[in-house]
Amino acid sequence: MKPSPSPTPPRTLALIDDPIFLEHHAPAGHPERPERLHAARAAVARADLGMQRLDLAARIATNDELARVHGERYLNALGQMAGRSGYFDADTYYTENSVAAARTASGAALVLTDALLDGRAEVGMALLRPPGHHARPDAAMGFCLLNNVAVAAAHARARGIERVAIVDFDVHHGNGTQEIFYADPSVLYVSLHQFPFYPGSGAAEETGQGHGHGYTVNVPLSAGAGDAAYGAAIERIVAPVLETYQPGLLLFSAGFDAHERDPLAQMQVTEDGFRSLVRRTLAAIRPGVGVGLVLEGGYDLIGLGGSLAATLEALGEGGLSQIPGAALWRAHERDLTRATAAAAELWKLG
Repeated sequence: MKPSPSPTPPRTLALIDDPIFLEHHAPAGHPERPERLHAARAAVARADLGMQRLDLAARIATNDELARVHGERYLNALGQMAGRSGYFDADTYYTENSVAAARTASGAALVLTDALLDGRAEVGMALLRPPGHHARPDAAMGFCLLNNVAVAAAHARARGIERVAIVDFDVHHGNGTQEIFYADPSVLYVSLHQFPFYPGSGAAEETGQGHGHGYTVNVPLSAGAGDAAYGAAIERIVAPVLETYQPGLLLFSAGFDAHERDPLAQMQVTEDGFRSLVRRTLAAIRPGVGVGLVLEGGYDLIGLGGSLAATLEALGEGGLSQIPGAALWRAHERDLTRATAAAAELWKLG
């Protein structure tokens, strides 16, 4: 009688967090507030992970690490804001500890990347504030001071990873991440977002420039898109592009403000929709490729917590999840057709 095969050991989930993220104090009534992190931490505590958990400490990102994606003049100006309070723009505040929190948030993304590349974890999540994907090379924007996911991707490239993919499912287009890598074929940037909407970028025709042409893939969706439309976008566009690109590291800009409860957008994604989105995306990459999530938006605490828990559970479950039938996303077919056509030139999508 043949011995039973050894069970596959559970994945290891790296979690990175830091107390200073709560010290980025929000002005009264601002949606990007410390309570978001409390909700995220509670979601981790109650999630049925099915994985070993590796808790890691964040660190402060160095100027050299930040300078891979941000300009020296901006970093110097940001440093001068340390210990002070004010606004970079009408939406983007800073208080006494905000610069330290932002540098530690980028450092958390670096710790996450190292854990994945060193093989200490297969998947991971950086629970951080402030978020980052609107931060441009030379400016803060949209609640964001430093572009955490871009810092992580550039770090992976510096460590020798030839191709890094970023999938951004925050409801707002990650204009800063797009701008940083717009001419760079070594970082594939894919964004699913409400359009037209803040910050005004993210049209399907924005596909990169120079050697980076085709390596920016925008999937703009009209207000009201829900689980079916997002599932169809993954099935028709995101998964085929990832299968062709075959990244050595996959990073998610994990914003949960496309949730149906979120007060800052008009999308209708549920917790199960986020679970399906992540599972189907994971199925498009090679086994053994590290997968890291960097927290972005999500401003309803119930929606944020439930969606984050479902997403972490999806990391433990791995590959495929059922994609809703075409009839359910017919209202968004024009959006998806436009995005598919824009991506097809390089990626040969059907």
